Amino acid sequence: MNPASDRDRDRPAAGGRPDAAIVRIRLGAQLRRLREAAAVSPKDAAWQIRASPSKISRMENGRIGFKERDILDLLALYGITDGDLIAGTLQLAAQANAHPWWAKYGDAIPGWFEPYLGLEAAAQRIRTFDLQFVHGLFQTADYARAITTVGLRQASAREIDRHVAVRMRRQALLTGPDAPRVWSILDEAALRRPVGGLAVMRAQLRRLAEAALLPNVTLQVLPFSIGEHDGAGGSFTVLRFTEPEIPDVVYIEQLTGAQYLDRRNHADQYLDILNRLSAMALSPERTTAFLAGLAGEPGGEPPRWEGPEH
Repeated sequence: MNPASDRDRDRPAAGGRPDAAIVRIRLGAQLRRLREAAAVSPKDAAWQIRASPSKISRMENGRIGFKERDILDLLALYGITDGDLIAGTLQLAAQANAHPWWAKYGDAIPGWFEPYLGLEAAAQRIRTFDLQFVHGLFQTADYARAITTVGLRQASAREIDRHVAVRMRRQALLTGPDAPRVWSILDEAALRRPVGGLAVMRAQLRRLAEAALLPNVTLQVLPFSIGEHDGAGGSFTVLRFTEPEIPDVVYIEQLTGAQYLDRRNHADQYLDILNRLSAMALSPERTTAFLAGLAGEPGGEPPRWEGPEH
């Protein structure tokens, strides 16, 4: 698959899914517009619903659910009296609060990661750069278990299983009816590190090769031989949505939290980095051969790189 243009938003999601995450973002943007039109500060809005300005920010960015009482109080503060607008806003709030599949895994999902699951499930395009580990959408269960066991050393076997189950369930979106386009760039370091042992890593490499065959997936390897590069600062993901009013979101995961950046200049900066990394990386065709070579499969290309291909 050849990577499509970054600014391609013209392919609607099949079936026009009203994902709760998208509804939350849409409703949050609407509340922000109404607040700004009424010239109400976030501090005053927060006081109206007995909360902090940070909660108003999270609501307007679609990071949390909505209480009907809060919605009604805010609309009253903003001077909204149109019955249809009030009813429509409450209906959006009800859709935004729909329970997603991961709700039953609440004990295994950190609060800071839950918004990402909604964004990932609703995205039209997912572009990633991964420096240390294979991206969660492509991990085998054994590989995921090895990473989780190290990251959660005090967790029980049942807790580890729950975390792995969430990661495996996420992967269903790759082959679903509304499958997003996924363009993943992997640093060679993520492929050389024998997570879980050699057998687990070989199976993981085969899994990557299989994923690369999906029509909506593009994989590229960034080889050691290129030297320094723009992604040395760490892994990140950029998510894009069908709805043009919803901004791109940059997701950067940390040890005990995550950053969600949705300003246009931030997204453009990270997309520029992804474009430069893609130009330096092996082509998707060479990547498939490279993966086979690392896995030691017959006919696989030896894992070396001889210079720029672009």
